[in-house]
Amino acid sequence: MATDREVEQQLGDQVTHVVRIGNTVRRPVRPFTATIQAYLGHLRDRGFCDAPVPLGYDDAGREVLSFVRGEVPVEPLPAPATGMDVLRSLARLIRRLHDAAEGWVPPPDAVFGGIPGGRPDGLEPLFAAPELVSHQDYCPGNVVFRAGLPAALIDFDLARPTTRVADLANALYWWAPLMHPADRAPSLADADIPARVRTFADAYGLDRERRRVLTDVALARSRNALLTMAAAAEADPVFARWWEEGLKAKLPRAEAWLRSAARPITDALLD
Repeated sequence: MATDREVEQQLGDQVTHVVRIGNTVRRPVRPFTATIQAYLGHLRDRGFCDAPVPLGYDDAGREVLSFVRGEVPVEPLPAPATGMDVLRSLARLIRRLHDAAEGWVPPPDAVFGGIPGGRPDGLEPLFAAPELVSHQDYCPGNVVFRAGLPAALIDFDLARPTTRVADLANALYWWAPLMHPADRAPSLADADIPARVRTFADAYGLDRERRRVLTDVALARSRNALLTMAAAAEADPVFARWWEEGLKAKLPRAEAWLRSAARPITDALLD
């Protein structure tokens, strides 16, 4: 129990009971907690200081992490969080994460988190073999800004083995964004998405081979997201609410729009 000097402050959207106590964050322990703590420790050892520091467990049996200071944008993204400078900063942040993560071998008993509902039939493979473990959930609520630019990442619950391209496709979905214009922030409704994707790839330093497959991976990810979120809605009331409040229409729109935009995006990447 927190003392008078350790007042618990609720964080987040109530999906997970997360509290701040001083300069720490306390979270319920889940099956994947030990694996993610080991991963975060590796990142820290490799010099990546833009993520929570794992601090073990408290007397109440909760996971303890360092509190990451900064501002977290909410959807729809405010106009200052949609500039090209934001894209460049985020791409460089993810590149530093990838470079630090590369080479980490999960322990034999590693457990990774996932969306509830299991693995539905029909999912398309995004890669032949994973290259590294990475974040895989770059929604605005997981990106911490300082001085108006992305500076750190939080909430690694969905971190798992992936590839650089698949991880970047996740980030681009949220931040290019790879969505139908009707579902974007107002300042991005008429944005030049191919140019934004090219700017992100340039800032990351993405090589030509990966640029060639990025759009195909993003399309497969988009099709998989519809199946995955439909299964999650069947399995979990929180996801069911999100599904009914818009995801069941938003995800098909995104996939259809991306199919129509795939060639211009690839052309911009390779130009």
